[in-house]
Amino acid sequence: MHIAWIGKTSPFCGNVTYGLEVTTALAQRGHRISFIHFASGNASESASELPTACRAPSQPVWAAEISLPCLHKNQIFTIPTPNSRQILKDALQTLKPDLIHVSLTLSPLDFSIPKLGRQLGIPAVSTFHPAFDRHRRTFVSRTQHLLYQLYAPSLAQYRATIIFSELQKQLLISLGVPEAGISVIPNGVDTDKFCPGPSRIKEELGTDRLFVYQGRISPEKNIESLLKAWKQADMGDRALLAIVGDGPQTSTLKPFYRADRGVVWLGYVADEQRRIEILRGADVFILPSLIEGLSISLLEGMACGTAVVATNVGADGEAIEDGAGIVLSAAKVTAELTSLLPLLRDQQEFTQMLGRKARQRVLQRYTLSRNITQLETLYSRVLGRLDASEPIELPETSNLSSPPAA
Repeated sequence: MHIAWIGKTSPFCGNVTYGLEVTTALAQRGHRISFIHFASGNASESASELPTACRAPSQPVWAAEISLPCLHKNQIFTIPTPNSRQILKDALQTLKPDLIHVSLTLSPLDFSIPKLGRQLGIPAVSTFHPAFDRHRRTFVSRTQHLLYQLYAPSLAQYRATIIFSELQKQLLISLGVPEAGISVIPNGVDTDKFCPGPSRIKEELGTDRLFVYQGRISPEKNIESLLKAWKQADMGDRALLAIVGDGPQTSTLKPFYRADRGVVWLGYVADEQRRIEILRGADVFILPSLIEGLSISLLEGMACGTAVVATNVGADGEAIEDGAGIVLSAAKVTAELTSLLPLLRDQQEFTQMLGRKARQRVLQRYTLSRNITQLETLYSRVLGRLDASEPIELPETSNLSSPPAA
């Protein structure tokens, strides 16, 4: 089928990763993908064919790429130009896709796409992945709840809305989104790429035990609580905390937590193989967020056989419940990590066992292949090719063999 995918290609964030991974996998299964995204400045108003040779092997090969003009965009929101809706309409009329799939980007255009799809006779589905904390314990989580309230009426207008967890589903139902229009399809990772394997990162960094945080350095990620716990735990010379990523808090936190205190700042790592090497070499992956959706970085760490520690926000706690990881209280991150970090440093067999369980959980629930199969089933249902009563959920995967040896 021909899918017009509306999403983001920059700046780097979970939405970008999701769009690139899913459209690449769909293209590999023979579907035609037209990728529509925002670009700052003057943008082309027509589809341009992209030859395979124009893209690196890790990038998707789309049948067409269309840029919509915008006044501003960042990792959180996008402000389109007044004529962007007309450009989108013209592009869709030219492309004539079977279906529109919108990976919602917090843009005013998000709210008009269901109506536009109806005008053109093209069904529209959405993916709604904003972070949340169902307990609304902090200002950040309460603000994010307002975003859910803002989007709920619009989500009800899409033919289907894809979310990542049952917790998110219950939240949307409580806000008035019809249950029949909600499909739970969790994020997925490529478990052939993200898998246990050799790594020289600990040798390179000169440490025996490596703890890793990977993500944005911003207030909602709660990095400062992790750094305070690391300092209070007095981890000694045997362990190192690697911070992978960049963001607005880097310049304020980095001067106070340096290598002489057991913290190394690796910055944003664009190369995927380098990120995989870091995750394979890590003993523990820590995600101390105040709000989350379903972190792809967390799933990547789990797939690489790394022991994981994450807060009980969004769907992260759901992903590592029942022994697949250690769940922290978002309200007590510093206190709980201060007690936990020395144990994780000293108990190598324990962290190895957690890593095996983490990978097993990903193989059971969070593979990219499973994600794409569920997505194809949803598309067929929306297009009337499947009976509406046919469930999207799949049986547990049978490929649950032991993870590859490191």
